[in-house]
Amino acid sequence: MIAWRMISGLGLALILAGCGASSESELQEWMTEQKNLTKPRVKPIAEPKQFKPESYNEERAVEPFSKEKLTQALRRESSQASVNGALIAPELNRRKEPLELFPLDAMSLVGNLVKAGQPVALVKVDNLLYQVKPGNYLGQNYGRVMKITETEVVLREIVQDAVGEWVERTASLQLQERSK
Repeated sequence: MIAWRMISGLGLALILAGCGASSESELQEWMTEQKNLTKPRVKPIAEPKQFKPESYNEERAVEPFSKEKLTQALRRESSQASVNGALIAPELNRRKEPLELFPLDAMSLVGNLVKAGQPVALVKVDNLLYQVKPGNYLGQNYGRVMKITETEVVLREIVQDAVGEWVERTASLQLQERSK
């Protein structure tokens, strides 16, 4: 057992002696040689374009940074906001109806009938059947039922456009044929 330890210790000493300074100098020579052989290739940077100042020819027009221009823009924006506010304000002040909790694509028109001389649509949501009359609200976009025909329910919705302004649009729920 002691012999094995001595042999392994001697072998370890020989291995470490093999990693001497001689191989390090060879490595340094090789690195220097490779460094001298390698030449970097750098593309020259293009010269910047020459700046040519332009003269301002719109002296008689409204200056873009003037108070008058800002006042005109604010006046235009406030009038637009009042028009938008008038469109959405009545919808925000009324009590929500149960079918306004669901999006239109979760509803299906399954039939219609006439009740007391007035058309009534049968709308199915979550396996429950609802009776909808003109003037009722459907969907999450303030959709008010405008007209009920034999094949569809026509709604007027109020939505925000890409600019954030409230606009009206027409939507409809089509009669769904039952698949067998």
